[in-house]
Amino acid sequence: MGFLENKARARLFYKYFSTLYDTVNPFIWNEAMRDQALEWFGVEADDRVLDVGCGTGFATEGLLQHTNDVHGLDQSDGQLSKAFAKFGKAGDVRFYRGDAERLPFRDDAFDALWSSGSIEYWPNPVDALAEFRRVTKPGGTVLVVGPDYPDSTLFQKLADAIMLFYDEAEADRMFEAAGFESFEHHIQQRKPGTPRAITTVATVPERGEEAAEPDPVAN
Repeated sequence: MGFLENKARARLFYKYFSTLYDTVNPFIWNEAMRDQALEWFGVEADDRVLDVGCGTGFATEGLLQHTNDVHGLDQSDGQLSKAFAKFGKAGDVRFYRGDAERLPFRDDAFDALWSSGSIEYWPNPVDALAEFRRVTKPGGTVLVVGPDYPDSTLFQKLADAIMLFYDEAEADRMFEAAGFESFEHHIQQRKPGTPRAITTVATVPERGEEAAEPDPVAN
């Protein structure tokens, strides 16, 4: 497990890194990559969408171009303070401080769920993906963007020491373990030689008979 796959260390890291995040992020995950992922996401105007690991709101801004019903969740006070500065605490987006592995929402609360640049910090990614499946309505889309595993052995060792990097085979394993049956992966890259992202678009399967009826967003 990488150094930042620890919730306390990740919060401490973003307490300071949040001041630089919007400057650094475009070199790794830019608007063109986000907008391509939004096309795959296919959210519609009336959809209620949760942005998990919303950070300073870069993906949130893109989601608002497609629907007005966007909710953002992050565990970092530093990141959320930047999001509040962009959107306001009582603006178009409702923000929550919370944990991806224990989402504070009822079953089937959202039509679709987006998470970009967050999975790499989760100690138990399968638990979080299972939570995504739980809070998203059957037939809804879950999109997750994470860092693709490097080709170089040296960079693989460095990546493993820092956080979660994974390839398509590992993505298959995680999504299947979390109960997803239908999903596809896309590799995205700003330009040759820059870090690659692996973007998975999954469909939430139908519930069993024991599943609860859809409920409001928050408990």
